[in-house]
Amino acid sequence: MADQIVITEKTSQAKDVRIAVGSRYGVVLPAEGHLFDLLEPEDVVPEWKRWSPVLLRPRELYGTRPAKGGNKAAKLKAIREALRTAKQVWLATDCDREGQLIGQEILEHYKYRGQVMRVLFTAQDAQTIRQSFDRAKPNSEYARLYAAAVARRQADQIYNLSLTRTATVILGKGAKGVIGVGRVKTPTLAIVCKRELEIRKFSPVIYFEIVATAMIEGGEFRMRHAPRDRILKREGAEAAVGAARNFEGPLSVRVEDKRQRPPKLHDLPSLQKLCASRFGWAAAKTLEIAQELYDGQGKKIITYPRAEVRYLPENLIGDVPQIVAGLQVGQSFKTIPVPAQPIIRKGKSGSFYDKGLEGASHHAVIPNVNTIEGLRDVWPRLSVDEKKLFDVIVRAYLAAVMPDFRYRQTTVSLDVDSFPFKASGRQPIDLGWRRAFPDWKPANEKSDDAQLLPQMLNGEIARLRDPTVEKKETRPPPRYNEGTLIEAMQQAWRFIDDEGLRDRLKEAKGIGTPATRAEIIGGLKRQGFLITQGKNIVPTDTGIKLFGVLQEADPALVDPGVTARLECLLDDVVLGKQEMVSAIDAVCDVAQRIIGKIVAGPPNGVSPVLVFEPKGRGNGRPPTTSMKRFADNLARQKGIKPPAGYTKSGSICRSFLEQHAPKRAERVDGKTVCDPNARLPSLAQLSFSESIAREKGVVIPDEAKASSSIMSLWIDKNQSAKSGKGRSKPVAKNSKPTTEKSSKSRKRAGKPRPTTALVDTTHPSAVVQLDVAVNTPLRIPYGNKDVAQKLGAKYATGGWYAPSGVDLSVFILKGWL
Repeated sequence: MADQIVITEKTSQAKDVRIAVGSRYGVVLPAEGHLFDLLEPEDVVPEWKRWSPVLLRPRELYGTRPAKGGNKAAKLKAIREALRTAKQVWLATDCDREGQLIGQEILEHYKYRGQVMRVLFTAQDAQTIRQSFDRAKPNSEYARLYAAAVARRQADQIYNLSLTRTATVILGKGAKGVIGVGRVKTPTLAIVCKRELEIRKFSPVIYFEIVATAMIEGGEFRMRHAPRDRILKREGAEAAVGAARNFEGPLSVRVEDKRQRPPKLHDLPSLQKLCASRFGWAAAKTLEIAQELYDGQGKKIITYPRAEVRYLPENLIGDVPQIVAGLQVGQSFKTIPVPAQPIIRKGKSGSFYDKGLEGASHHAVIPNVNTIEGLRDVWPRLSVDEKKLFDVIVRAYLAAVMPDFRYRQTTVSLDVDSFPFKASGRQPIDLGWRRAFPDWKPANEKSDDAQLLPQMLNGEIARLRDPTVEKKETRPPPRYNEGTLIEAMQQAWRFIDDEGLRDRLKEAKGIGTPATRAEIIGGLKRQGFLITQGKNIVPTDTGIKLFGVLQEADPALVDPGVTARLECLLDDVVLGKQEMVSAIDAVCDVAQRIIGKIVAGPPNGVSPVLVFEPKGRGNGRPPTTSMKRFADNLARQKGIKPPAGYTKSGSICRSFLEQHAPKRAERVDGKTVCDPNARLPSLAQLSFSESIAREKGVVIPDEAKASSSIMSLWIDKNQSAKSGKGRSKPVAKNSKPTTEKSSKSRKRAGKPRPTTALVDTTHPSAVVQLDVAVNTPLRIPYGNKDVAQKLGAKYATGGWYAPSGVDLSVFILKGWL
């Protein structure tokens, strides 16, 4: 057997290593991602098999056991057998924290005590791999990286499982389904839900702006009234127009020459944000394409894609001329005018900054210097999407070594009888790095602020003409797409109110890691908590409900700021500022406090309860005819365009209605329902009301379509009338449920027919006292027999039911109807 072996992270990596170094360092054996899983809680403490609200923290760390699935068992066996005789191991897994864990956990599990060398490569071509083996260091130098990976994995298991079990046992109240809580997953859901609720509650405000044309000797330009506050009344706007009409006065002109440095190089989050905005790609797709450019057979033209910083080490400055020359051989980049002596910028505001790489295991994503000369041969093998992504990476790199963008900024102001008018313009002097982006124009250059102004002098007299009033409306914040959501995860410090803490966390890497954020978003989609609408990500009804319940149980559960602080502690392990066990203890302390708060319950003594709907119900359903008709009416009345997809997606249509439907006191059948925070009817209410309307030949009023409370009253009234006219089938005499016990066989009771109104239970104030003349079927979760019977429920052969005369409102609130 060989006395030394090489362990790689996957089969394709092993193949590249064999091509590069052959068997010079021993037999090359691939893993398959993680070959070990952590033990389950019940494997450590048998009493933990029964779910209960306790902190699942063992006395030591969780042990490991071989992972199942794929080819893992065979690959682990090959490595285990080779370790028996190996005197030296070369770890050649990925260069990040996860790669360190994947390789070293194998050695730790089998208690390997031979010499271990760590091979780190940030590109996967043969030359880079050979150079990386030459520069290999003792694995002991990466002890902190491994400790940080172990701390994160152990902390996540304890936090996620402990709080998932606590939430399910306490908040689920016997409902089917697990209430999954994740240290990163749950705050990510919260970020999307908070934005969605903000949009739904948003009320647009009308305001007015005034624009006029200024005439001077050298030409004309537009000036805009610049009040300190928005003008909310047309009278105020008309006053400014009156003052501006034919006004003449001296201009105040300020001219400044300015320069702008190129944008930073790309890391994975910035690539995901740009590609989501420009190409509509999911975060996972961007990562997949980048990975193919990195290690795809016959490609390998970029460096390691899971980058988490946007700097390069200063020792890569020497590669700049070779990379630029290699890129400009082809037609795609030869027209970009990189100077003969590329501009090298060091430090925090530049591209080459050693200090900016502290605690990071790899640098920004750039073209691979060792394969750049073969780019002409590789290019035809790239797919359209691969070319798009490579183009993004290349242009950022070339821009980074080009001159600054220089321009002349002109600011003009005019005092019009105490009404200030302003204009600004930008005149390019030297485009510099912007020549790398000929089709790109920043948002701030698409308005009046970037107009090309004529030549003018300070104090020159200008005359205003054609002043007009522009009516405008405030807009809600935009929904997230996958790119901007990843950016929000990366900048979790923005969700922290404490200014001092915000500043300390600005340098942290947010919540999650570049390698896991796309998977976290994908997981929330698979669970039915988030869905994609066009380029945007929105929460489903189930996602909103889960967020609401967890937030009420303990706001820390859904607070991105809490997770950001924990991430900072875990990252400090790499820097040596925090010990591994101390970081795990800190996460456990937060989890223990949350468990205690959930168990104690909210101050009002009423614990929130989450009742799950089957995945997909109400989330992917199309809107009802009534919803579409109401949306069309609203769009016509307000002169606005409904969102794309509103005729096919119930969620899109509902969001539009909740944003624009009236929220004021209404009268229905002599009853007034005052709810300033009125919610739209649920899908179930709309569906049930439409069936009543069809049977009775009546029209559902728009007021009912706009308010769950009003819809409840309308259903209650019209349903009662419906029953009175004999439209409902009578209950057969032999179907009357009974609770008498008998060993004799009897006919099965007919299924009771429901006649209660469907009420939106999220607003208890909208629940009305309901008395019906027939039995109402119930769905009582297992373990709630005693409670149900105390509320008046009965059980018969046909199942649980509420006899006539029993108040159904409590059953509605519990979700048992």
